Amino acid sequence: MGREDKRTSGRQRSSTISRRGFLTGALAGAAFSVVPSHVLAGSGEASPSDRLNVAGVGVGGMGKNNVKKSDSENIVALCDVDHKHAKGIIDKYPDAKVWHDYREMLAQQDEIDAVICATPDHTHAVITAAAMKAGKHVYTQKPLTHSVWEARRLRQIANDTGVSTQMGNQGHSAGNIRRCREWIEGGAIGTVREVHCWTNRPIWPQGKVDNKEKPAPDHLKWDLWLGPAQKRPYSPIYHPFSWRGWRDFGTGAFGDMGCHLMDMPYYALDLGHPTYAEASTTKLYPGTFPERTIVTYEFPPRDGRPGITFKWYSGEVKPPLPDEAPADAKLDTQGCMLVGDDGTLISADYGRDPRIYPLSRMKSARDIPKEYPRVKTTHEKAWIRAAKKGEQPSSNFDYATRLTETVLLGNIAILSGRPIKWDAENLKVTNYEKANRYVRGEYRDGWSL
Repeated sequence: MGREDKRTSGRQRSSTISRRGFLTGALAGAAFSVVPSHVLAGSGEASPSDRLNVAGVGVGGMGKNNVKKSDSENIVALCDVDHKHAKGIIDKYPDAKVWHDYREMLAQQDEIDAVICATPDHTHAVITAAAMKAGKHVYTQKPLTHSVWEARRLRQIANDTGVSTQMGNQGHSAGNIRRCREWIEGGAIGTVREVHCWTNRPIWPQGKVDNKEKPAPDHLKWDLWLGPAQKRPYSPIYHPFSWRGWRDFGTGAFGDMGCHLMDMPYYALDLGHPTYAEASTTKLYPGTFPERTIVTYEFPPRDGRPGITFKWYSGEVKPPLPDEAPADAKLDTQGCMLVGDDGTLISADYGRDPRIYPLSRMKSARDIPKEYPRVKTTHEKAWIRAAKKGEQPSSNFDYATRLTETVLLGNIAILSGRPIKWDAENLKVTNYEKANRYVRGEYRDGWSL
């Protein structure tokens, strides 16, 4: 990531893509390293061959997969507010201690070296911060946090503690994302000025949704599930899946796929913070995110390169194909498009199946040398390896918090209902003061970072 870019400039092309294919209904450096005590050899150096003691928090959903992919290590603790929902993974590791409350787990189970956090979005930050402050390496699912302020705070804590950190955007450990960056830096499509990312999300109820109240089931610790969110009665629409569409708990389509889909162009173009965001959406209902959105970001010029217009589409809305694409070309359900002066790079989700139009540019791109080392293991095992060696993996919190901040700024634009100008240094919307209430959010009494 630190290597200087070598993009090739080409002729400027304004309005670069036609309307062909547009869907009907489209909207108008750590201070020190923390090494687990049990891997210290007699010489005082870490032994990478020894196992970490890993705990999982939020293991009934995506967390169970993260735990399974980490079980080359010792799975010593499993924590979930709903043991019935997490029964399968609890039964798989009978030697692991089982908890409801991560705070009790961290206070009472000293041998834990590393923590996987895969809870709903609104509890990512409090759990991750507590684990890092306790000296544990952390792997936290995307989006890293529920608010922009939380992302900035986690970056600070990660830098202060020096633990190894990784966000669960697994595509960042794949070879495709590095190949796309090599193509961009090698001039395969010329100077890039536009980016488009799209998703079919939401695939859960969102927009106008009935959240009929019911008594919480006995197997669910509802107050713990709420965590820092304000108290409210239980509804089955929240747990275990559809919380994603609710502002107090999830981050909508952006949170579900933004850190996956926006990752490749964000990394390939070495983007920083946007300065502007504007949203067009279907009707916005109280408490939820809208069914469809188009959000436009503006990134400023940097290092002699032009600014970037970056568009996000959700809810089955897609950009048009470029004119150079073959007549039978189609866009994937989810994907990215980078539009350059000399061609267009299109990929599916996670940077998969990258191709360049016109096809003649694709042929020449194959000769661009590979310069970035590939991750030769899974995203989880790359984190484990880094933790043992006192290093940082590729989607560590220095990178992941910046990507997360950018993703969540899109939600601020959606909820603000007007264009916003963003001062990243001061974490502030400068042209609409009311929008700043979405930068940080409020915690329930007794919860903090």
